[in-house]
Amino acid sequence: MAAGGRNKDARVARERARAYQARQELHAAQVHRRRRDNLVAGLGGGIVLVAILAGQFAFFNAGPGKHPTSSSPAPSATPTASVAPPSATPSATTASPSPTSSR
Repeated sequence: MAAGGRNKDARVARERARAYQARQELHAAQVHRRRRDNLVAGLGGGIVLVAILAGQFAFFNAGPGKHPTSSSPAPSATPTASVAPPSATPSATTASPSPTSSR
């Protein structure tokens, strides 16, 4: 009966060693995956940050956020459009359009 007990002990020891090896491999895989995920997240965040900064730069240097006095020419002293004098007789035939109903 002593021989049967040794086989059982050896089998239990092999099972413990196999479970330990599996836990070590799982831990190593998790460390690798976390490192890779952190790298991907860092690169993604960096790309988003660069895109935001580029958008801000474009908006304030070339878009609607551009300061109006930085590139617009100075107003001229003489007006460019001439105003026609009012006519002597008012037009009585011109009628304003009547409001329309949206119903």
